[in-house]
Amino acid sequence: MAVGSSAMCGTFKREILAGIHFLTAHTRTGSSAISADTFKVAMFTNSSSIDADTTGYTTSNEVSGTGYSAGGAALSSVTIGLADNSSAVPTAFVDFADTTFSSSTISSARGALIYNSTLSTAGTGSTTNHAADPAVAVINFGGDKSSSSGDFTIQYPANDANNAVIRIS
Repeated sequence: MAVGSSAMCGTFKREILAGIHFLTAHTRTGSSAISADTFKVAMFTNSSSIDADTTGYTTSNEVSGTGYSAGGAALSSVTIGLADNSSAVPTAFVDFADTTFSSSTISSARGALIYNSTLSTAGTGSTTNHAADPAVAVINFGGDKSSSSGDFTIQYPANDANNAVIRIS
């Protein structure tokens, strides 16, 4: 087992078409406001099998340590953009503020899973079901990363149509 390549999770692609995830707050005409869901990022060791086929967050092989709590941290400053990518294809993309686990001692973090913690129980009864804490994207750090009584920061890629961690083209 190992952390898979960085990728958007397959089930997330289906779930966004079904309107299951709300990355930002919005209002529909004639309706009340809809709040944004809470998205989190959790880190895992290379013993984890998180990949594009992951359907939901699990604590199996999650890192532990001072300054890190199971479930990870909430993502903030969600920004949604639209621009042409380098192949001139219109691409929607999402960015988050970098995530810092302050004064932490974490070892062997190989990757991370972004997931929707608002949906803490599985959704059933429609044509599109979802897992509890449905998976959004996997990030592979490219090697084990650690911190020792210092900040552990996950820096997200550039917020553009070619590099953002979540892109739909």
